[in-house]
Amino acid sequence: MRVTTRLAGAGLVWALAVAAVGCESLGLSPPANQLLPVTKEMRNSAPMPPAVPRELAKELHPAFIVEPGDVLLVQPADLDAPLRLPPDQTVFADGTIDLGVYGRPVVAGKILAQIEAEVKEIVNAREKAKEPIAVTVRLIGRNSKVYYVLGEVNAPGAFPITGRETVLDGIISAGGITRRASEQNIVLSRPTPPDGCRVVFPVCYTNIVQLGDTTTNYQLQPGDRIYVPGKGLLEGIIPQRCVKGGPCAGPQVACWWGNGCGPAGCATAPSALAPVPGPTLTPLPIPTR
Repeated sequence: MRVTTRLAGAGLVWALAVAAVGCESLGLSPPANQLLPVTKEMRNSAPMPPAVPRELAKELHPAFIVEPGDVLLVQPADLDAPLRLPPDQTVFADGTIDLGVYGRPVVAGKILAQIEAEVKEIVNAREKAKEPIAVTVRLIGRNSKVYYVLGEVNAPGAFPITGRETVLDGIISAGGITRRASEQNIVLSRPTPPDGCRVVFPVCYTNIVQLGDTTTNYQLQPGDRIYVPGKGLLEGIIPQRCVKGGPCAGPQVACWWGNGCGPAGCATAPSALAPVPGPTLTPLPIPTR
């Protein structure tokens, strides 16, 4: 009995000691989806980026540059024209498309307007028509511009980007997070050159989905990596300690209707216990017979 009591006491002391150290400093996260120490340091220490496009302040992407793997549709502007071109054109690894008798022009590295002008010139040079033949080039498969969602999600992979996606869109496209996901340690990293600095943004998933906080719901760019790490052993046992501090633990102020608050925000934070003024109700007269 004394031996059992001593072992139980030792186990309790060990658990308290580990809890005092921290969530992941002992390397208790699942090895398959562990957050690197340098990544966690960048995530927690870097200031929140002020000018990065987010959910409520999206920006237009630059003109699409065609690359191998993209699919183009090349056809005459007048569908009744006798000109016949091959159907959907997948850009080959060498950057060309196959237009049959009109050759294999290089289209990779160019925008659609440039490709359309060059194809029109090639076609008219061969046809030698009295009237110039108008040709249109459309992008029907944007396979070269993707973002990645990895880690503790149900369907990790690469997903084509259209220009409107945010971090939340990306996680949903990957089937959502799993039960093992560390919701307060998700990161978004952007591709950088080998000799450049690294760009790592914190993603406060719980704040995004539960509070509508768009601070970390960034607009995705081609090549972005969303990484959802797994929970440390103690994070599932003592979650309150594990989310303490860091970029996701800032104060959140509720916008109450009335008291100077509205869709644009609050001029002053009202007391949580202050009653919200409602409409004045006038009792209806009781009809008499």
